[in-house]
Amino acid sequence: MSAPQIADLVAQARDGDPRAVARLITLVESNDPALPDLAAALAPHTGAAQVIGLTGSPGVGKSTITSELVRALRGAGRRVGVLAVDPSSPFSGGAILGDRVRMQDHATDPGVYIRSMSSRGHLGGLAAATPQAVRVLDGAGCDVVLVETVGVGQAEVEVATLADTTLVLLAPGMGDAIQAVKAGILEIADIFVVNKADRDGADAAYRDIQGMIGLGERAPGQWRPPVIKAVAARAEGIEEIVAAIDKHRQWLRTHDQLQRRREQRAAAEIEAIVLEALRERIEALDNGASLSDQAAAVAAGQQDPYTAADHILSSI
Repeated sequence: MSAPQIADLVAQARDGDPRAVARLITLVESNDPALPDLAAALAPHTGAAQVIGLTGSPGVGKSTITSELVRALRGAGRRVGVLAVDPSSPFSGGAILGDRVRMQDHATDPGVYIRSMSSRGHLGGLAAATPQAVRVLDGAGCDVVLVETVGVGQAEVEVATLADTTLVLLAPGMGDAIQAVKAGILEIADIFVVNKADRDGADAAYRDIQGMIGLGERAPGQWRPPVIKAVAARAEGIEEIVAAIDKHRQWLRTHDQLQRRREQRAAAEIEAIVLEALRERIEALDNGASLSDQAAAVAAGQQDPYTAADHILSSI
């Protein structure tokens, strides 16, 4: 696709054409050769969208809360984009893409764009194309972009590098609350949400998380993640979640953290592009400098892996 065609698609997307947005995200997902032209066309229009990440274990109600947040944000007149990442089959590579099914209430709203994405085996709770897809929705004029991860574990925290505000969702009856959010997941949360708070054990989960937050060391003025109870299936607690998101955004601006987070996001994007280009160059090497040749030499004891790596680096 030529640069003028890309520019036309971007203009159509900014005018609210969902088909143009869909085509742009498809270009991103397919790693189309036109991606540099697309990024250049989007750049002047990006940076305004508020990016909110939602993560947590399977079954905590991420899709239901996402749907209710969309409803609340639309009620405030904000244009919303949703990227819902679903796990892909290790056998077929396909995905159920169930999040789109769960959000059918918003399917006819021209102010909402919903896209389900297959993780395609990418670790971290997101799809490899998610950062660029966020850029498409930002450039298309979305005021808020909600990124819902696949059901994640303690180490799958990639959403924190992408979002301005990260919500970590929990639910009672799904094991020990502290076990669910320790280590990496604990550290990325800007807001905790105890969903399905009408169930037994919700109060205990709430107290556990509050106590755990209280044990953490914080510098004066540092953000303290609030813990909110919700019953998303009945739209209870959604106003409190929106208020907490707005309060966190104000804190980010007041403490000059919003720009820092976005610079970190841009650095991660640039690094990913550079690493992918390096992989392609490594795969193209021959004449004894290829990865397979160097690996054979290391396996045979003819050289060490650091020398092999230096040989590859000097050849690309």
